[in-house]
Amino acid sequence: MSLRKEKFFALAALDFEGESFDDLKKLWQKTLKAGMHGLCFSPYEEGQEPGATLSEAQVRRRLEIIQPYTNWVRSFSCTEGNEFIPKIAKELGMKTLVGAWLGNDPEINEAEVQGLIELADQGYVDIAAVGNEVMYRGDLTEEELLKFIYDTKKQLKGIPVGYVDAYYEFTERPAITEACDVILANCYPFWEGCDQDYSLLYMKDMYNRAAKAGKGKKVIITETGWPNKGTSLEGAFPSDTNAIKYFINTQKWSREEDIEIFYFSSFDESWKVGNEGDVGAYWGLWDKHEQFKF
Repeated sequence: MSLRKEKFFALAALDFEGESFDDLKKLWQKTLKAGMHGLCFSPYEEGQEPGATLSEAQVRRRLEIIQPYTNWVRSFSCTEGNEFIPKIAKELGMKTLVGAWLGNDPEINEAEVQGLIELADQGYVDIAAVGNEVMYRGDLTEEELLKFIYDTKKQLKGIPVGYVDAYYEFTERPAITEACDVILANCYPFWEGCDQDYSLLYMKDMYNRAAKAGKGKKVIITETGWPNKGTSLEGAFPSDTNAIKYFINTQKWSREEDIEIFYFSSFDESWKVGNEGDVGAYWGLWDKHEQFKF
């Protein structure tokens, strides 16, 4: 069998040997300015957290910051001001993956799904996500989640509907995979303790597992990223250098193999330390002051 160089290099991460930190920063900036498929949108300013009501002004300001660098934006909720995100994103020429946040409160769940349906009816939704990591958190039973997915699909004719969760959930829960029009998989080598040097190959394996479970359905990586500060997890170390390398390699793979990726995340958000430990506040490409990290 002859060597296919284009495939060989697509399997490999870039070799950063001999690159100074300044060289890496320049390559990070060049990669960012070249644009990406999608970004997960971080709407919360310092002192805010989920439950706070977002203003239209803050959503617009942050969307205008990221607009030159991404084709798509992903939102996580359809209430408390999050409904401004797809509306303004569309105004700015971006496509939208809009999520209804489902948890253990039935009233909030109904409001979220109704908000998603209304946004879709108004033309603001390109892909709909019914729930995010609900199975991972254990907020609903599989049967309850399936009902939300199928009921929403009946309302959203012509719009792909999926559910977002860790890549392995689509292997372990075939009924959910079957319900989805598109597989929306979160792939985090960091959270599985993977060394940055092997992280791209690991993420490709995550993606391929989701693709195998999907049996031909499109797979979109709805979250992946690397923190630049915080406590390490086994072989995964947060650092400026590792965050830069991971971002560059992720975007290289996305372009080379046409993999649709929503990078996590746009801005640092301090509130996330409560759920994820100290690394939670440092996943953004921009810091909490809305300035480029590097």
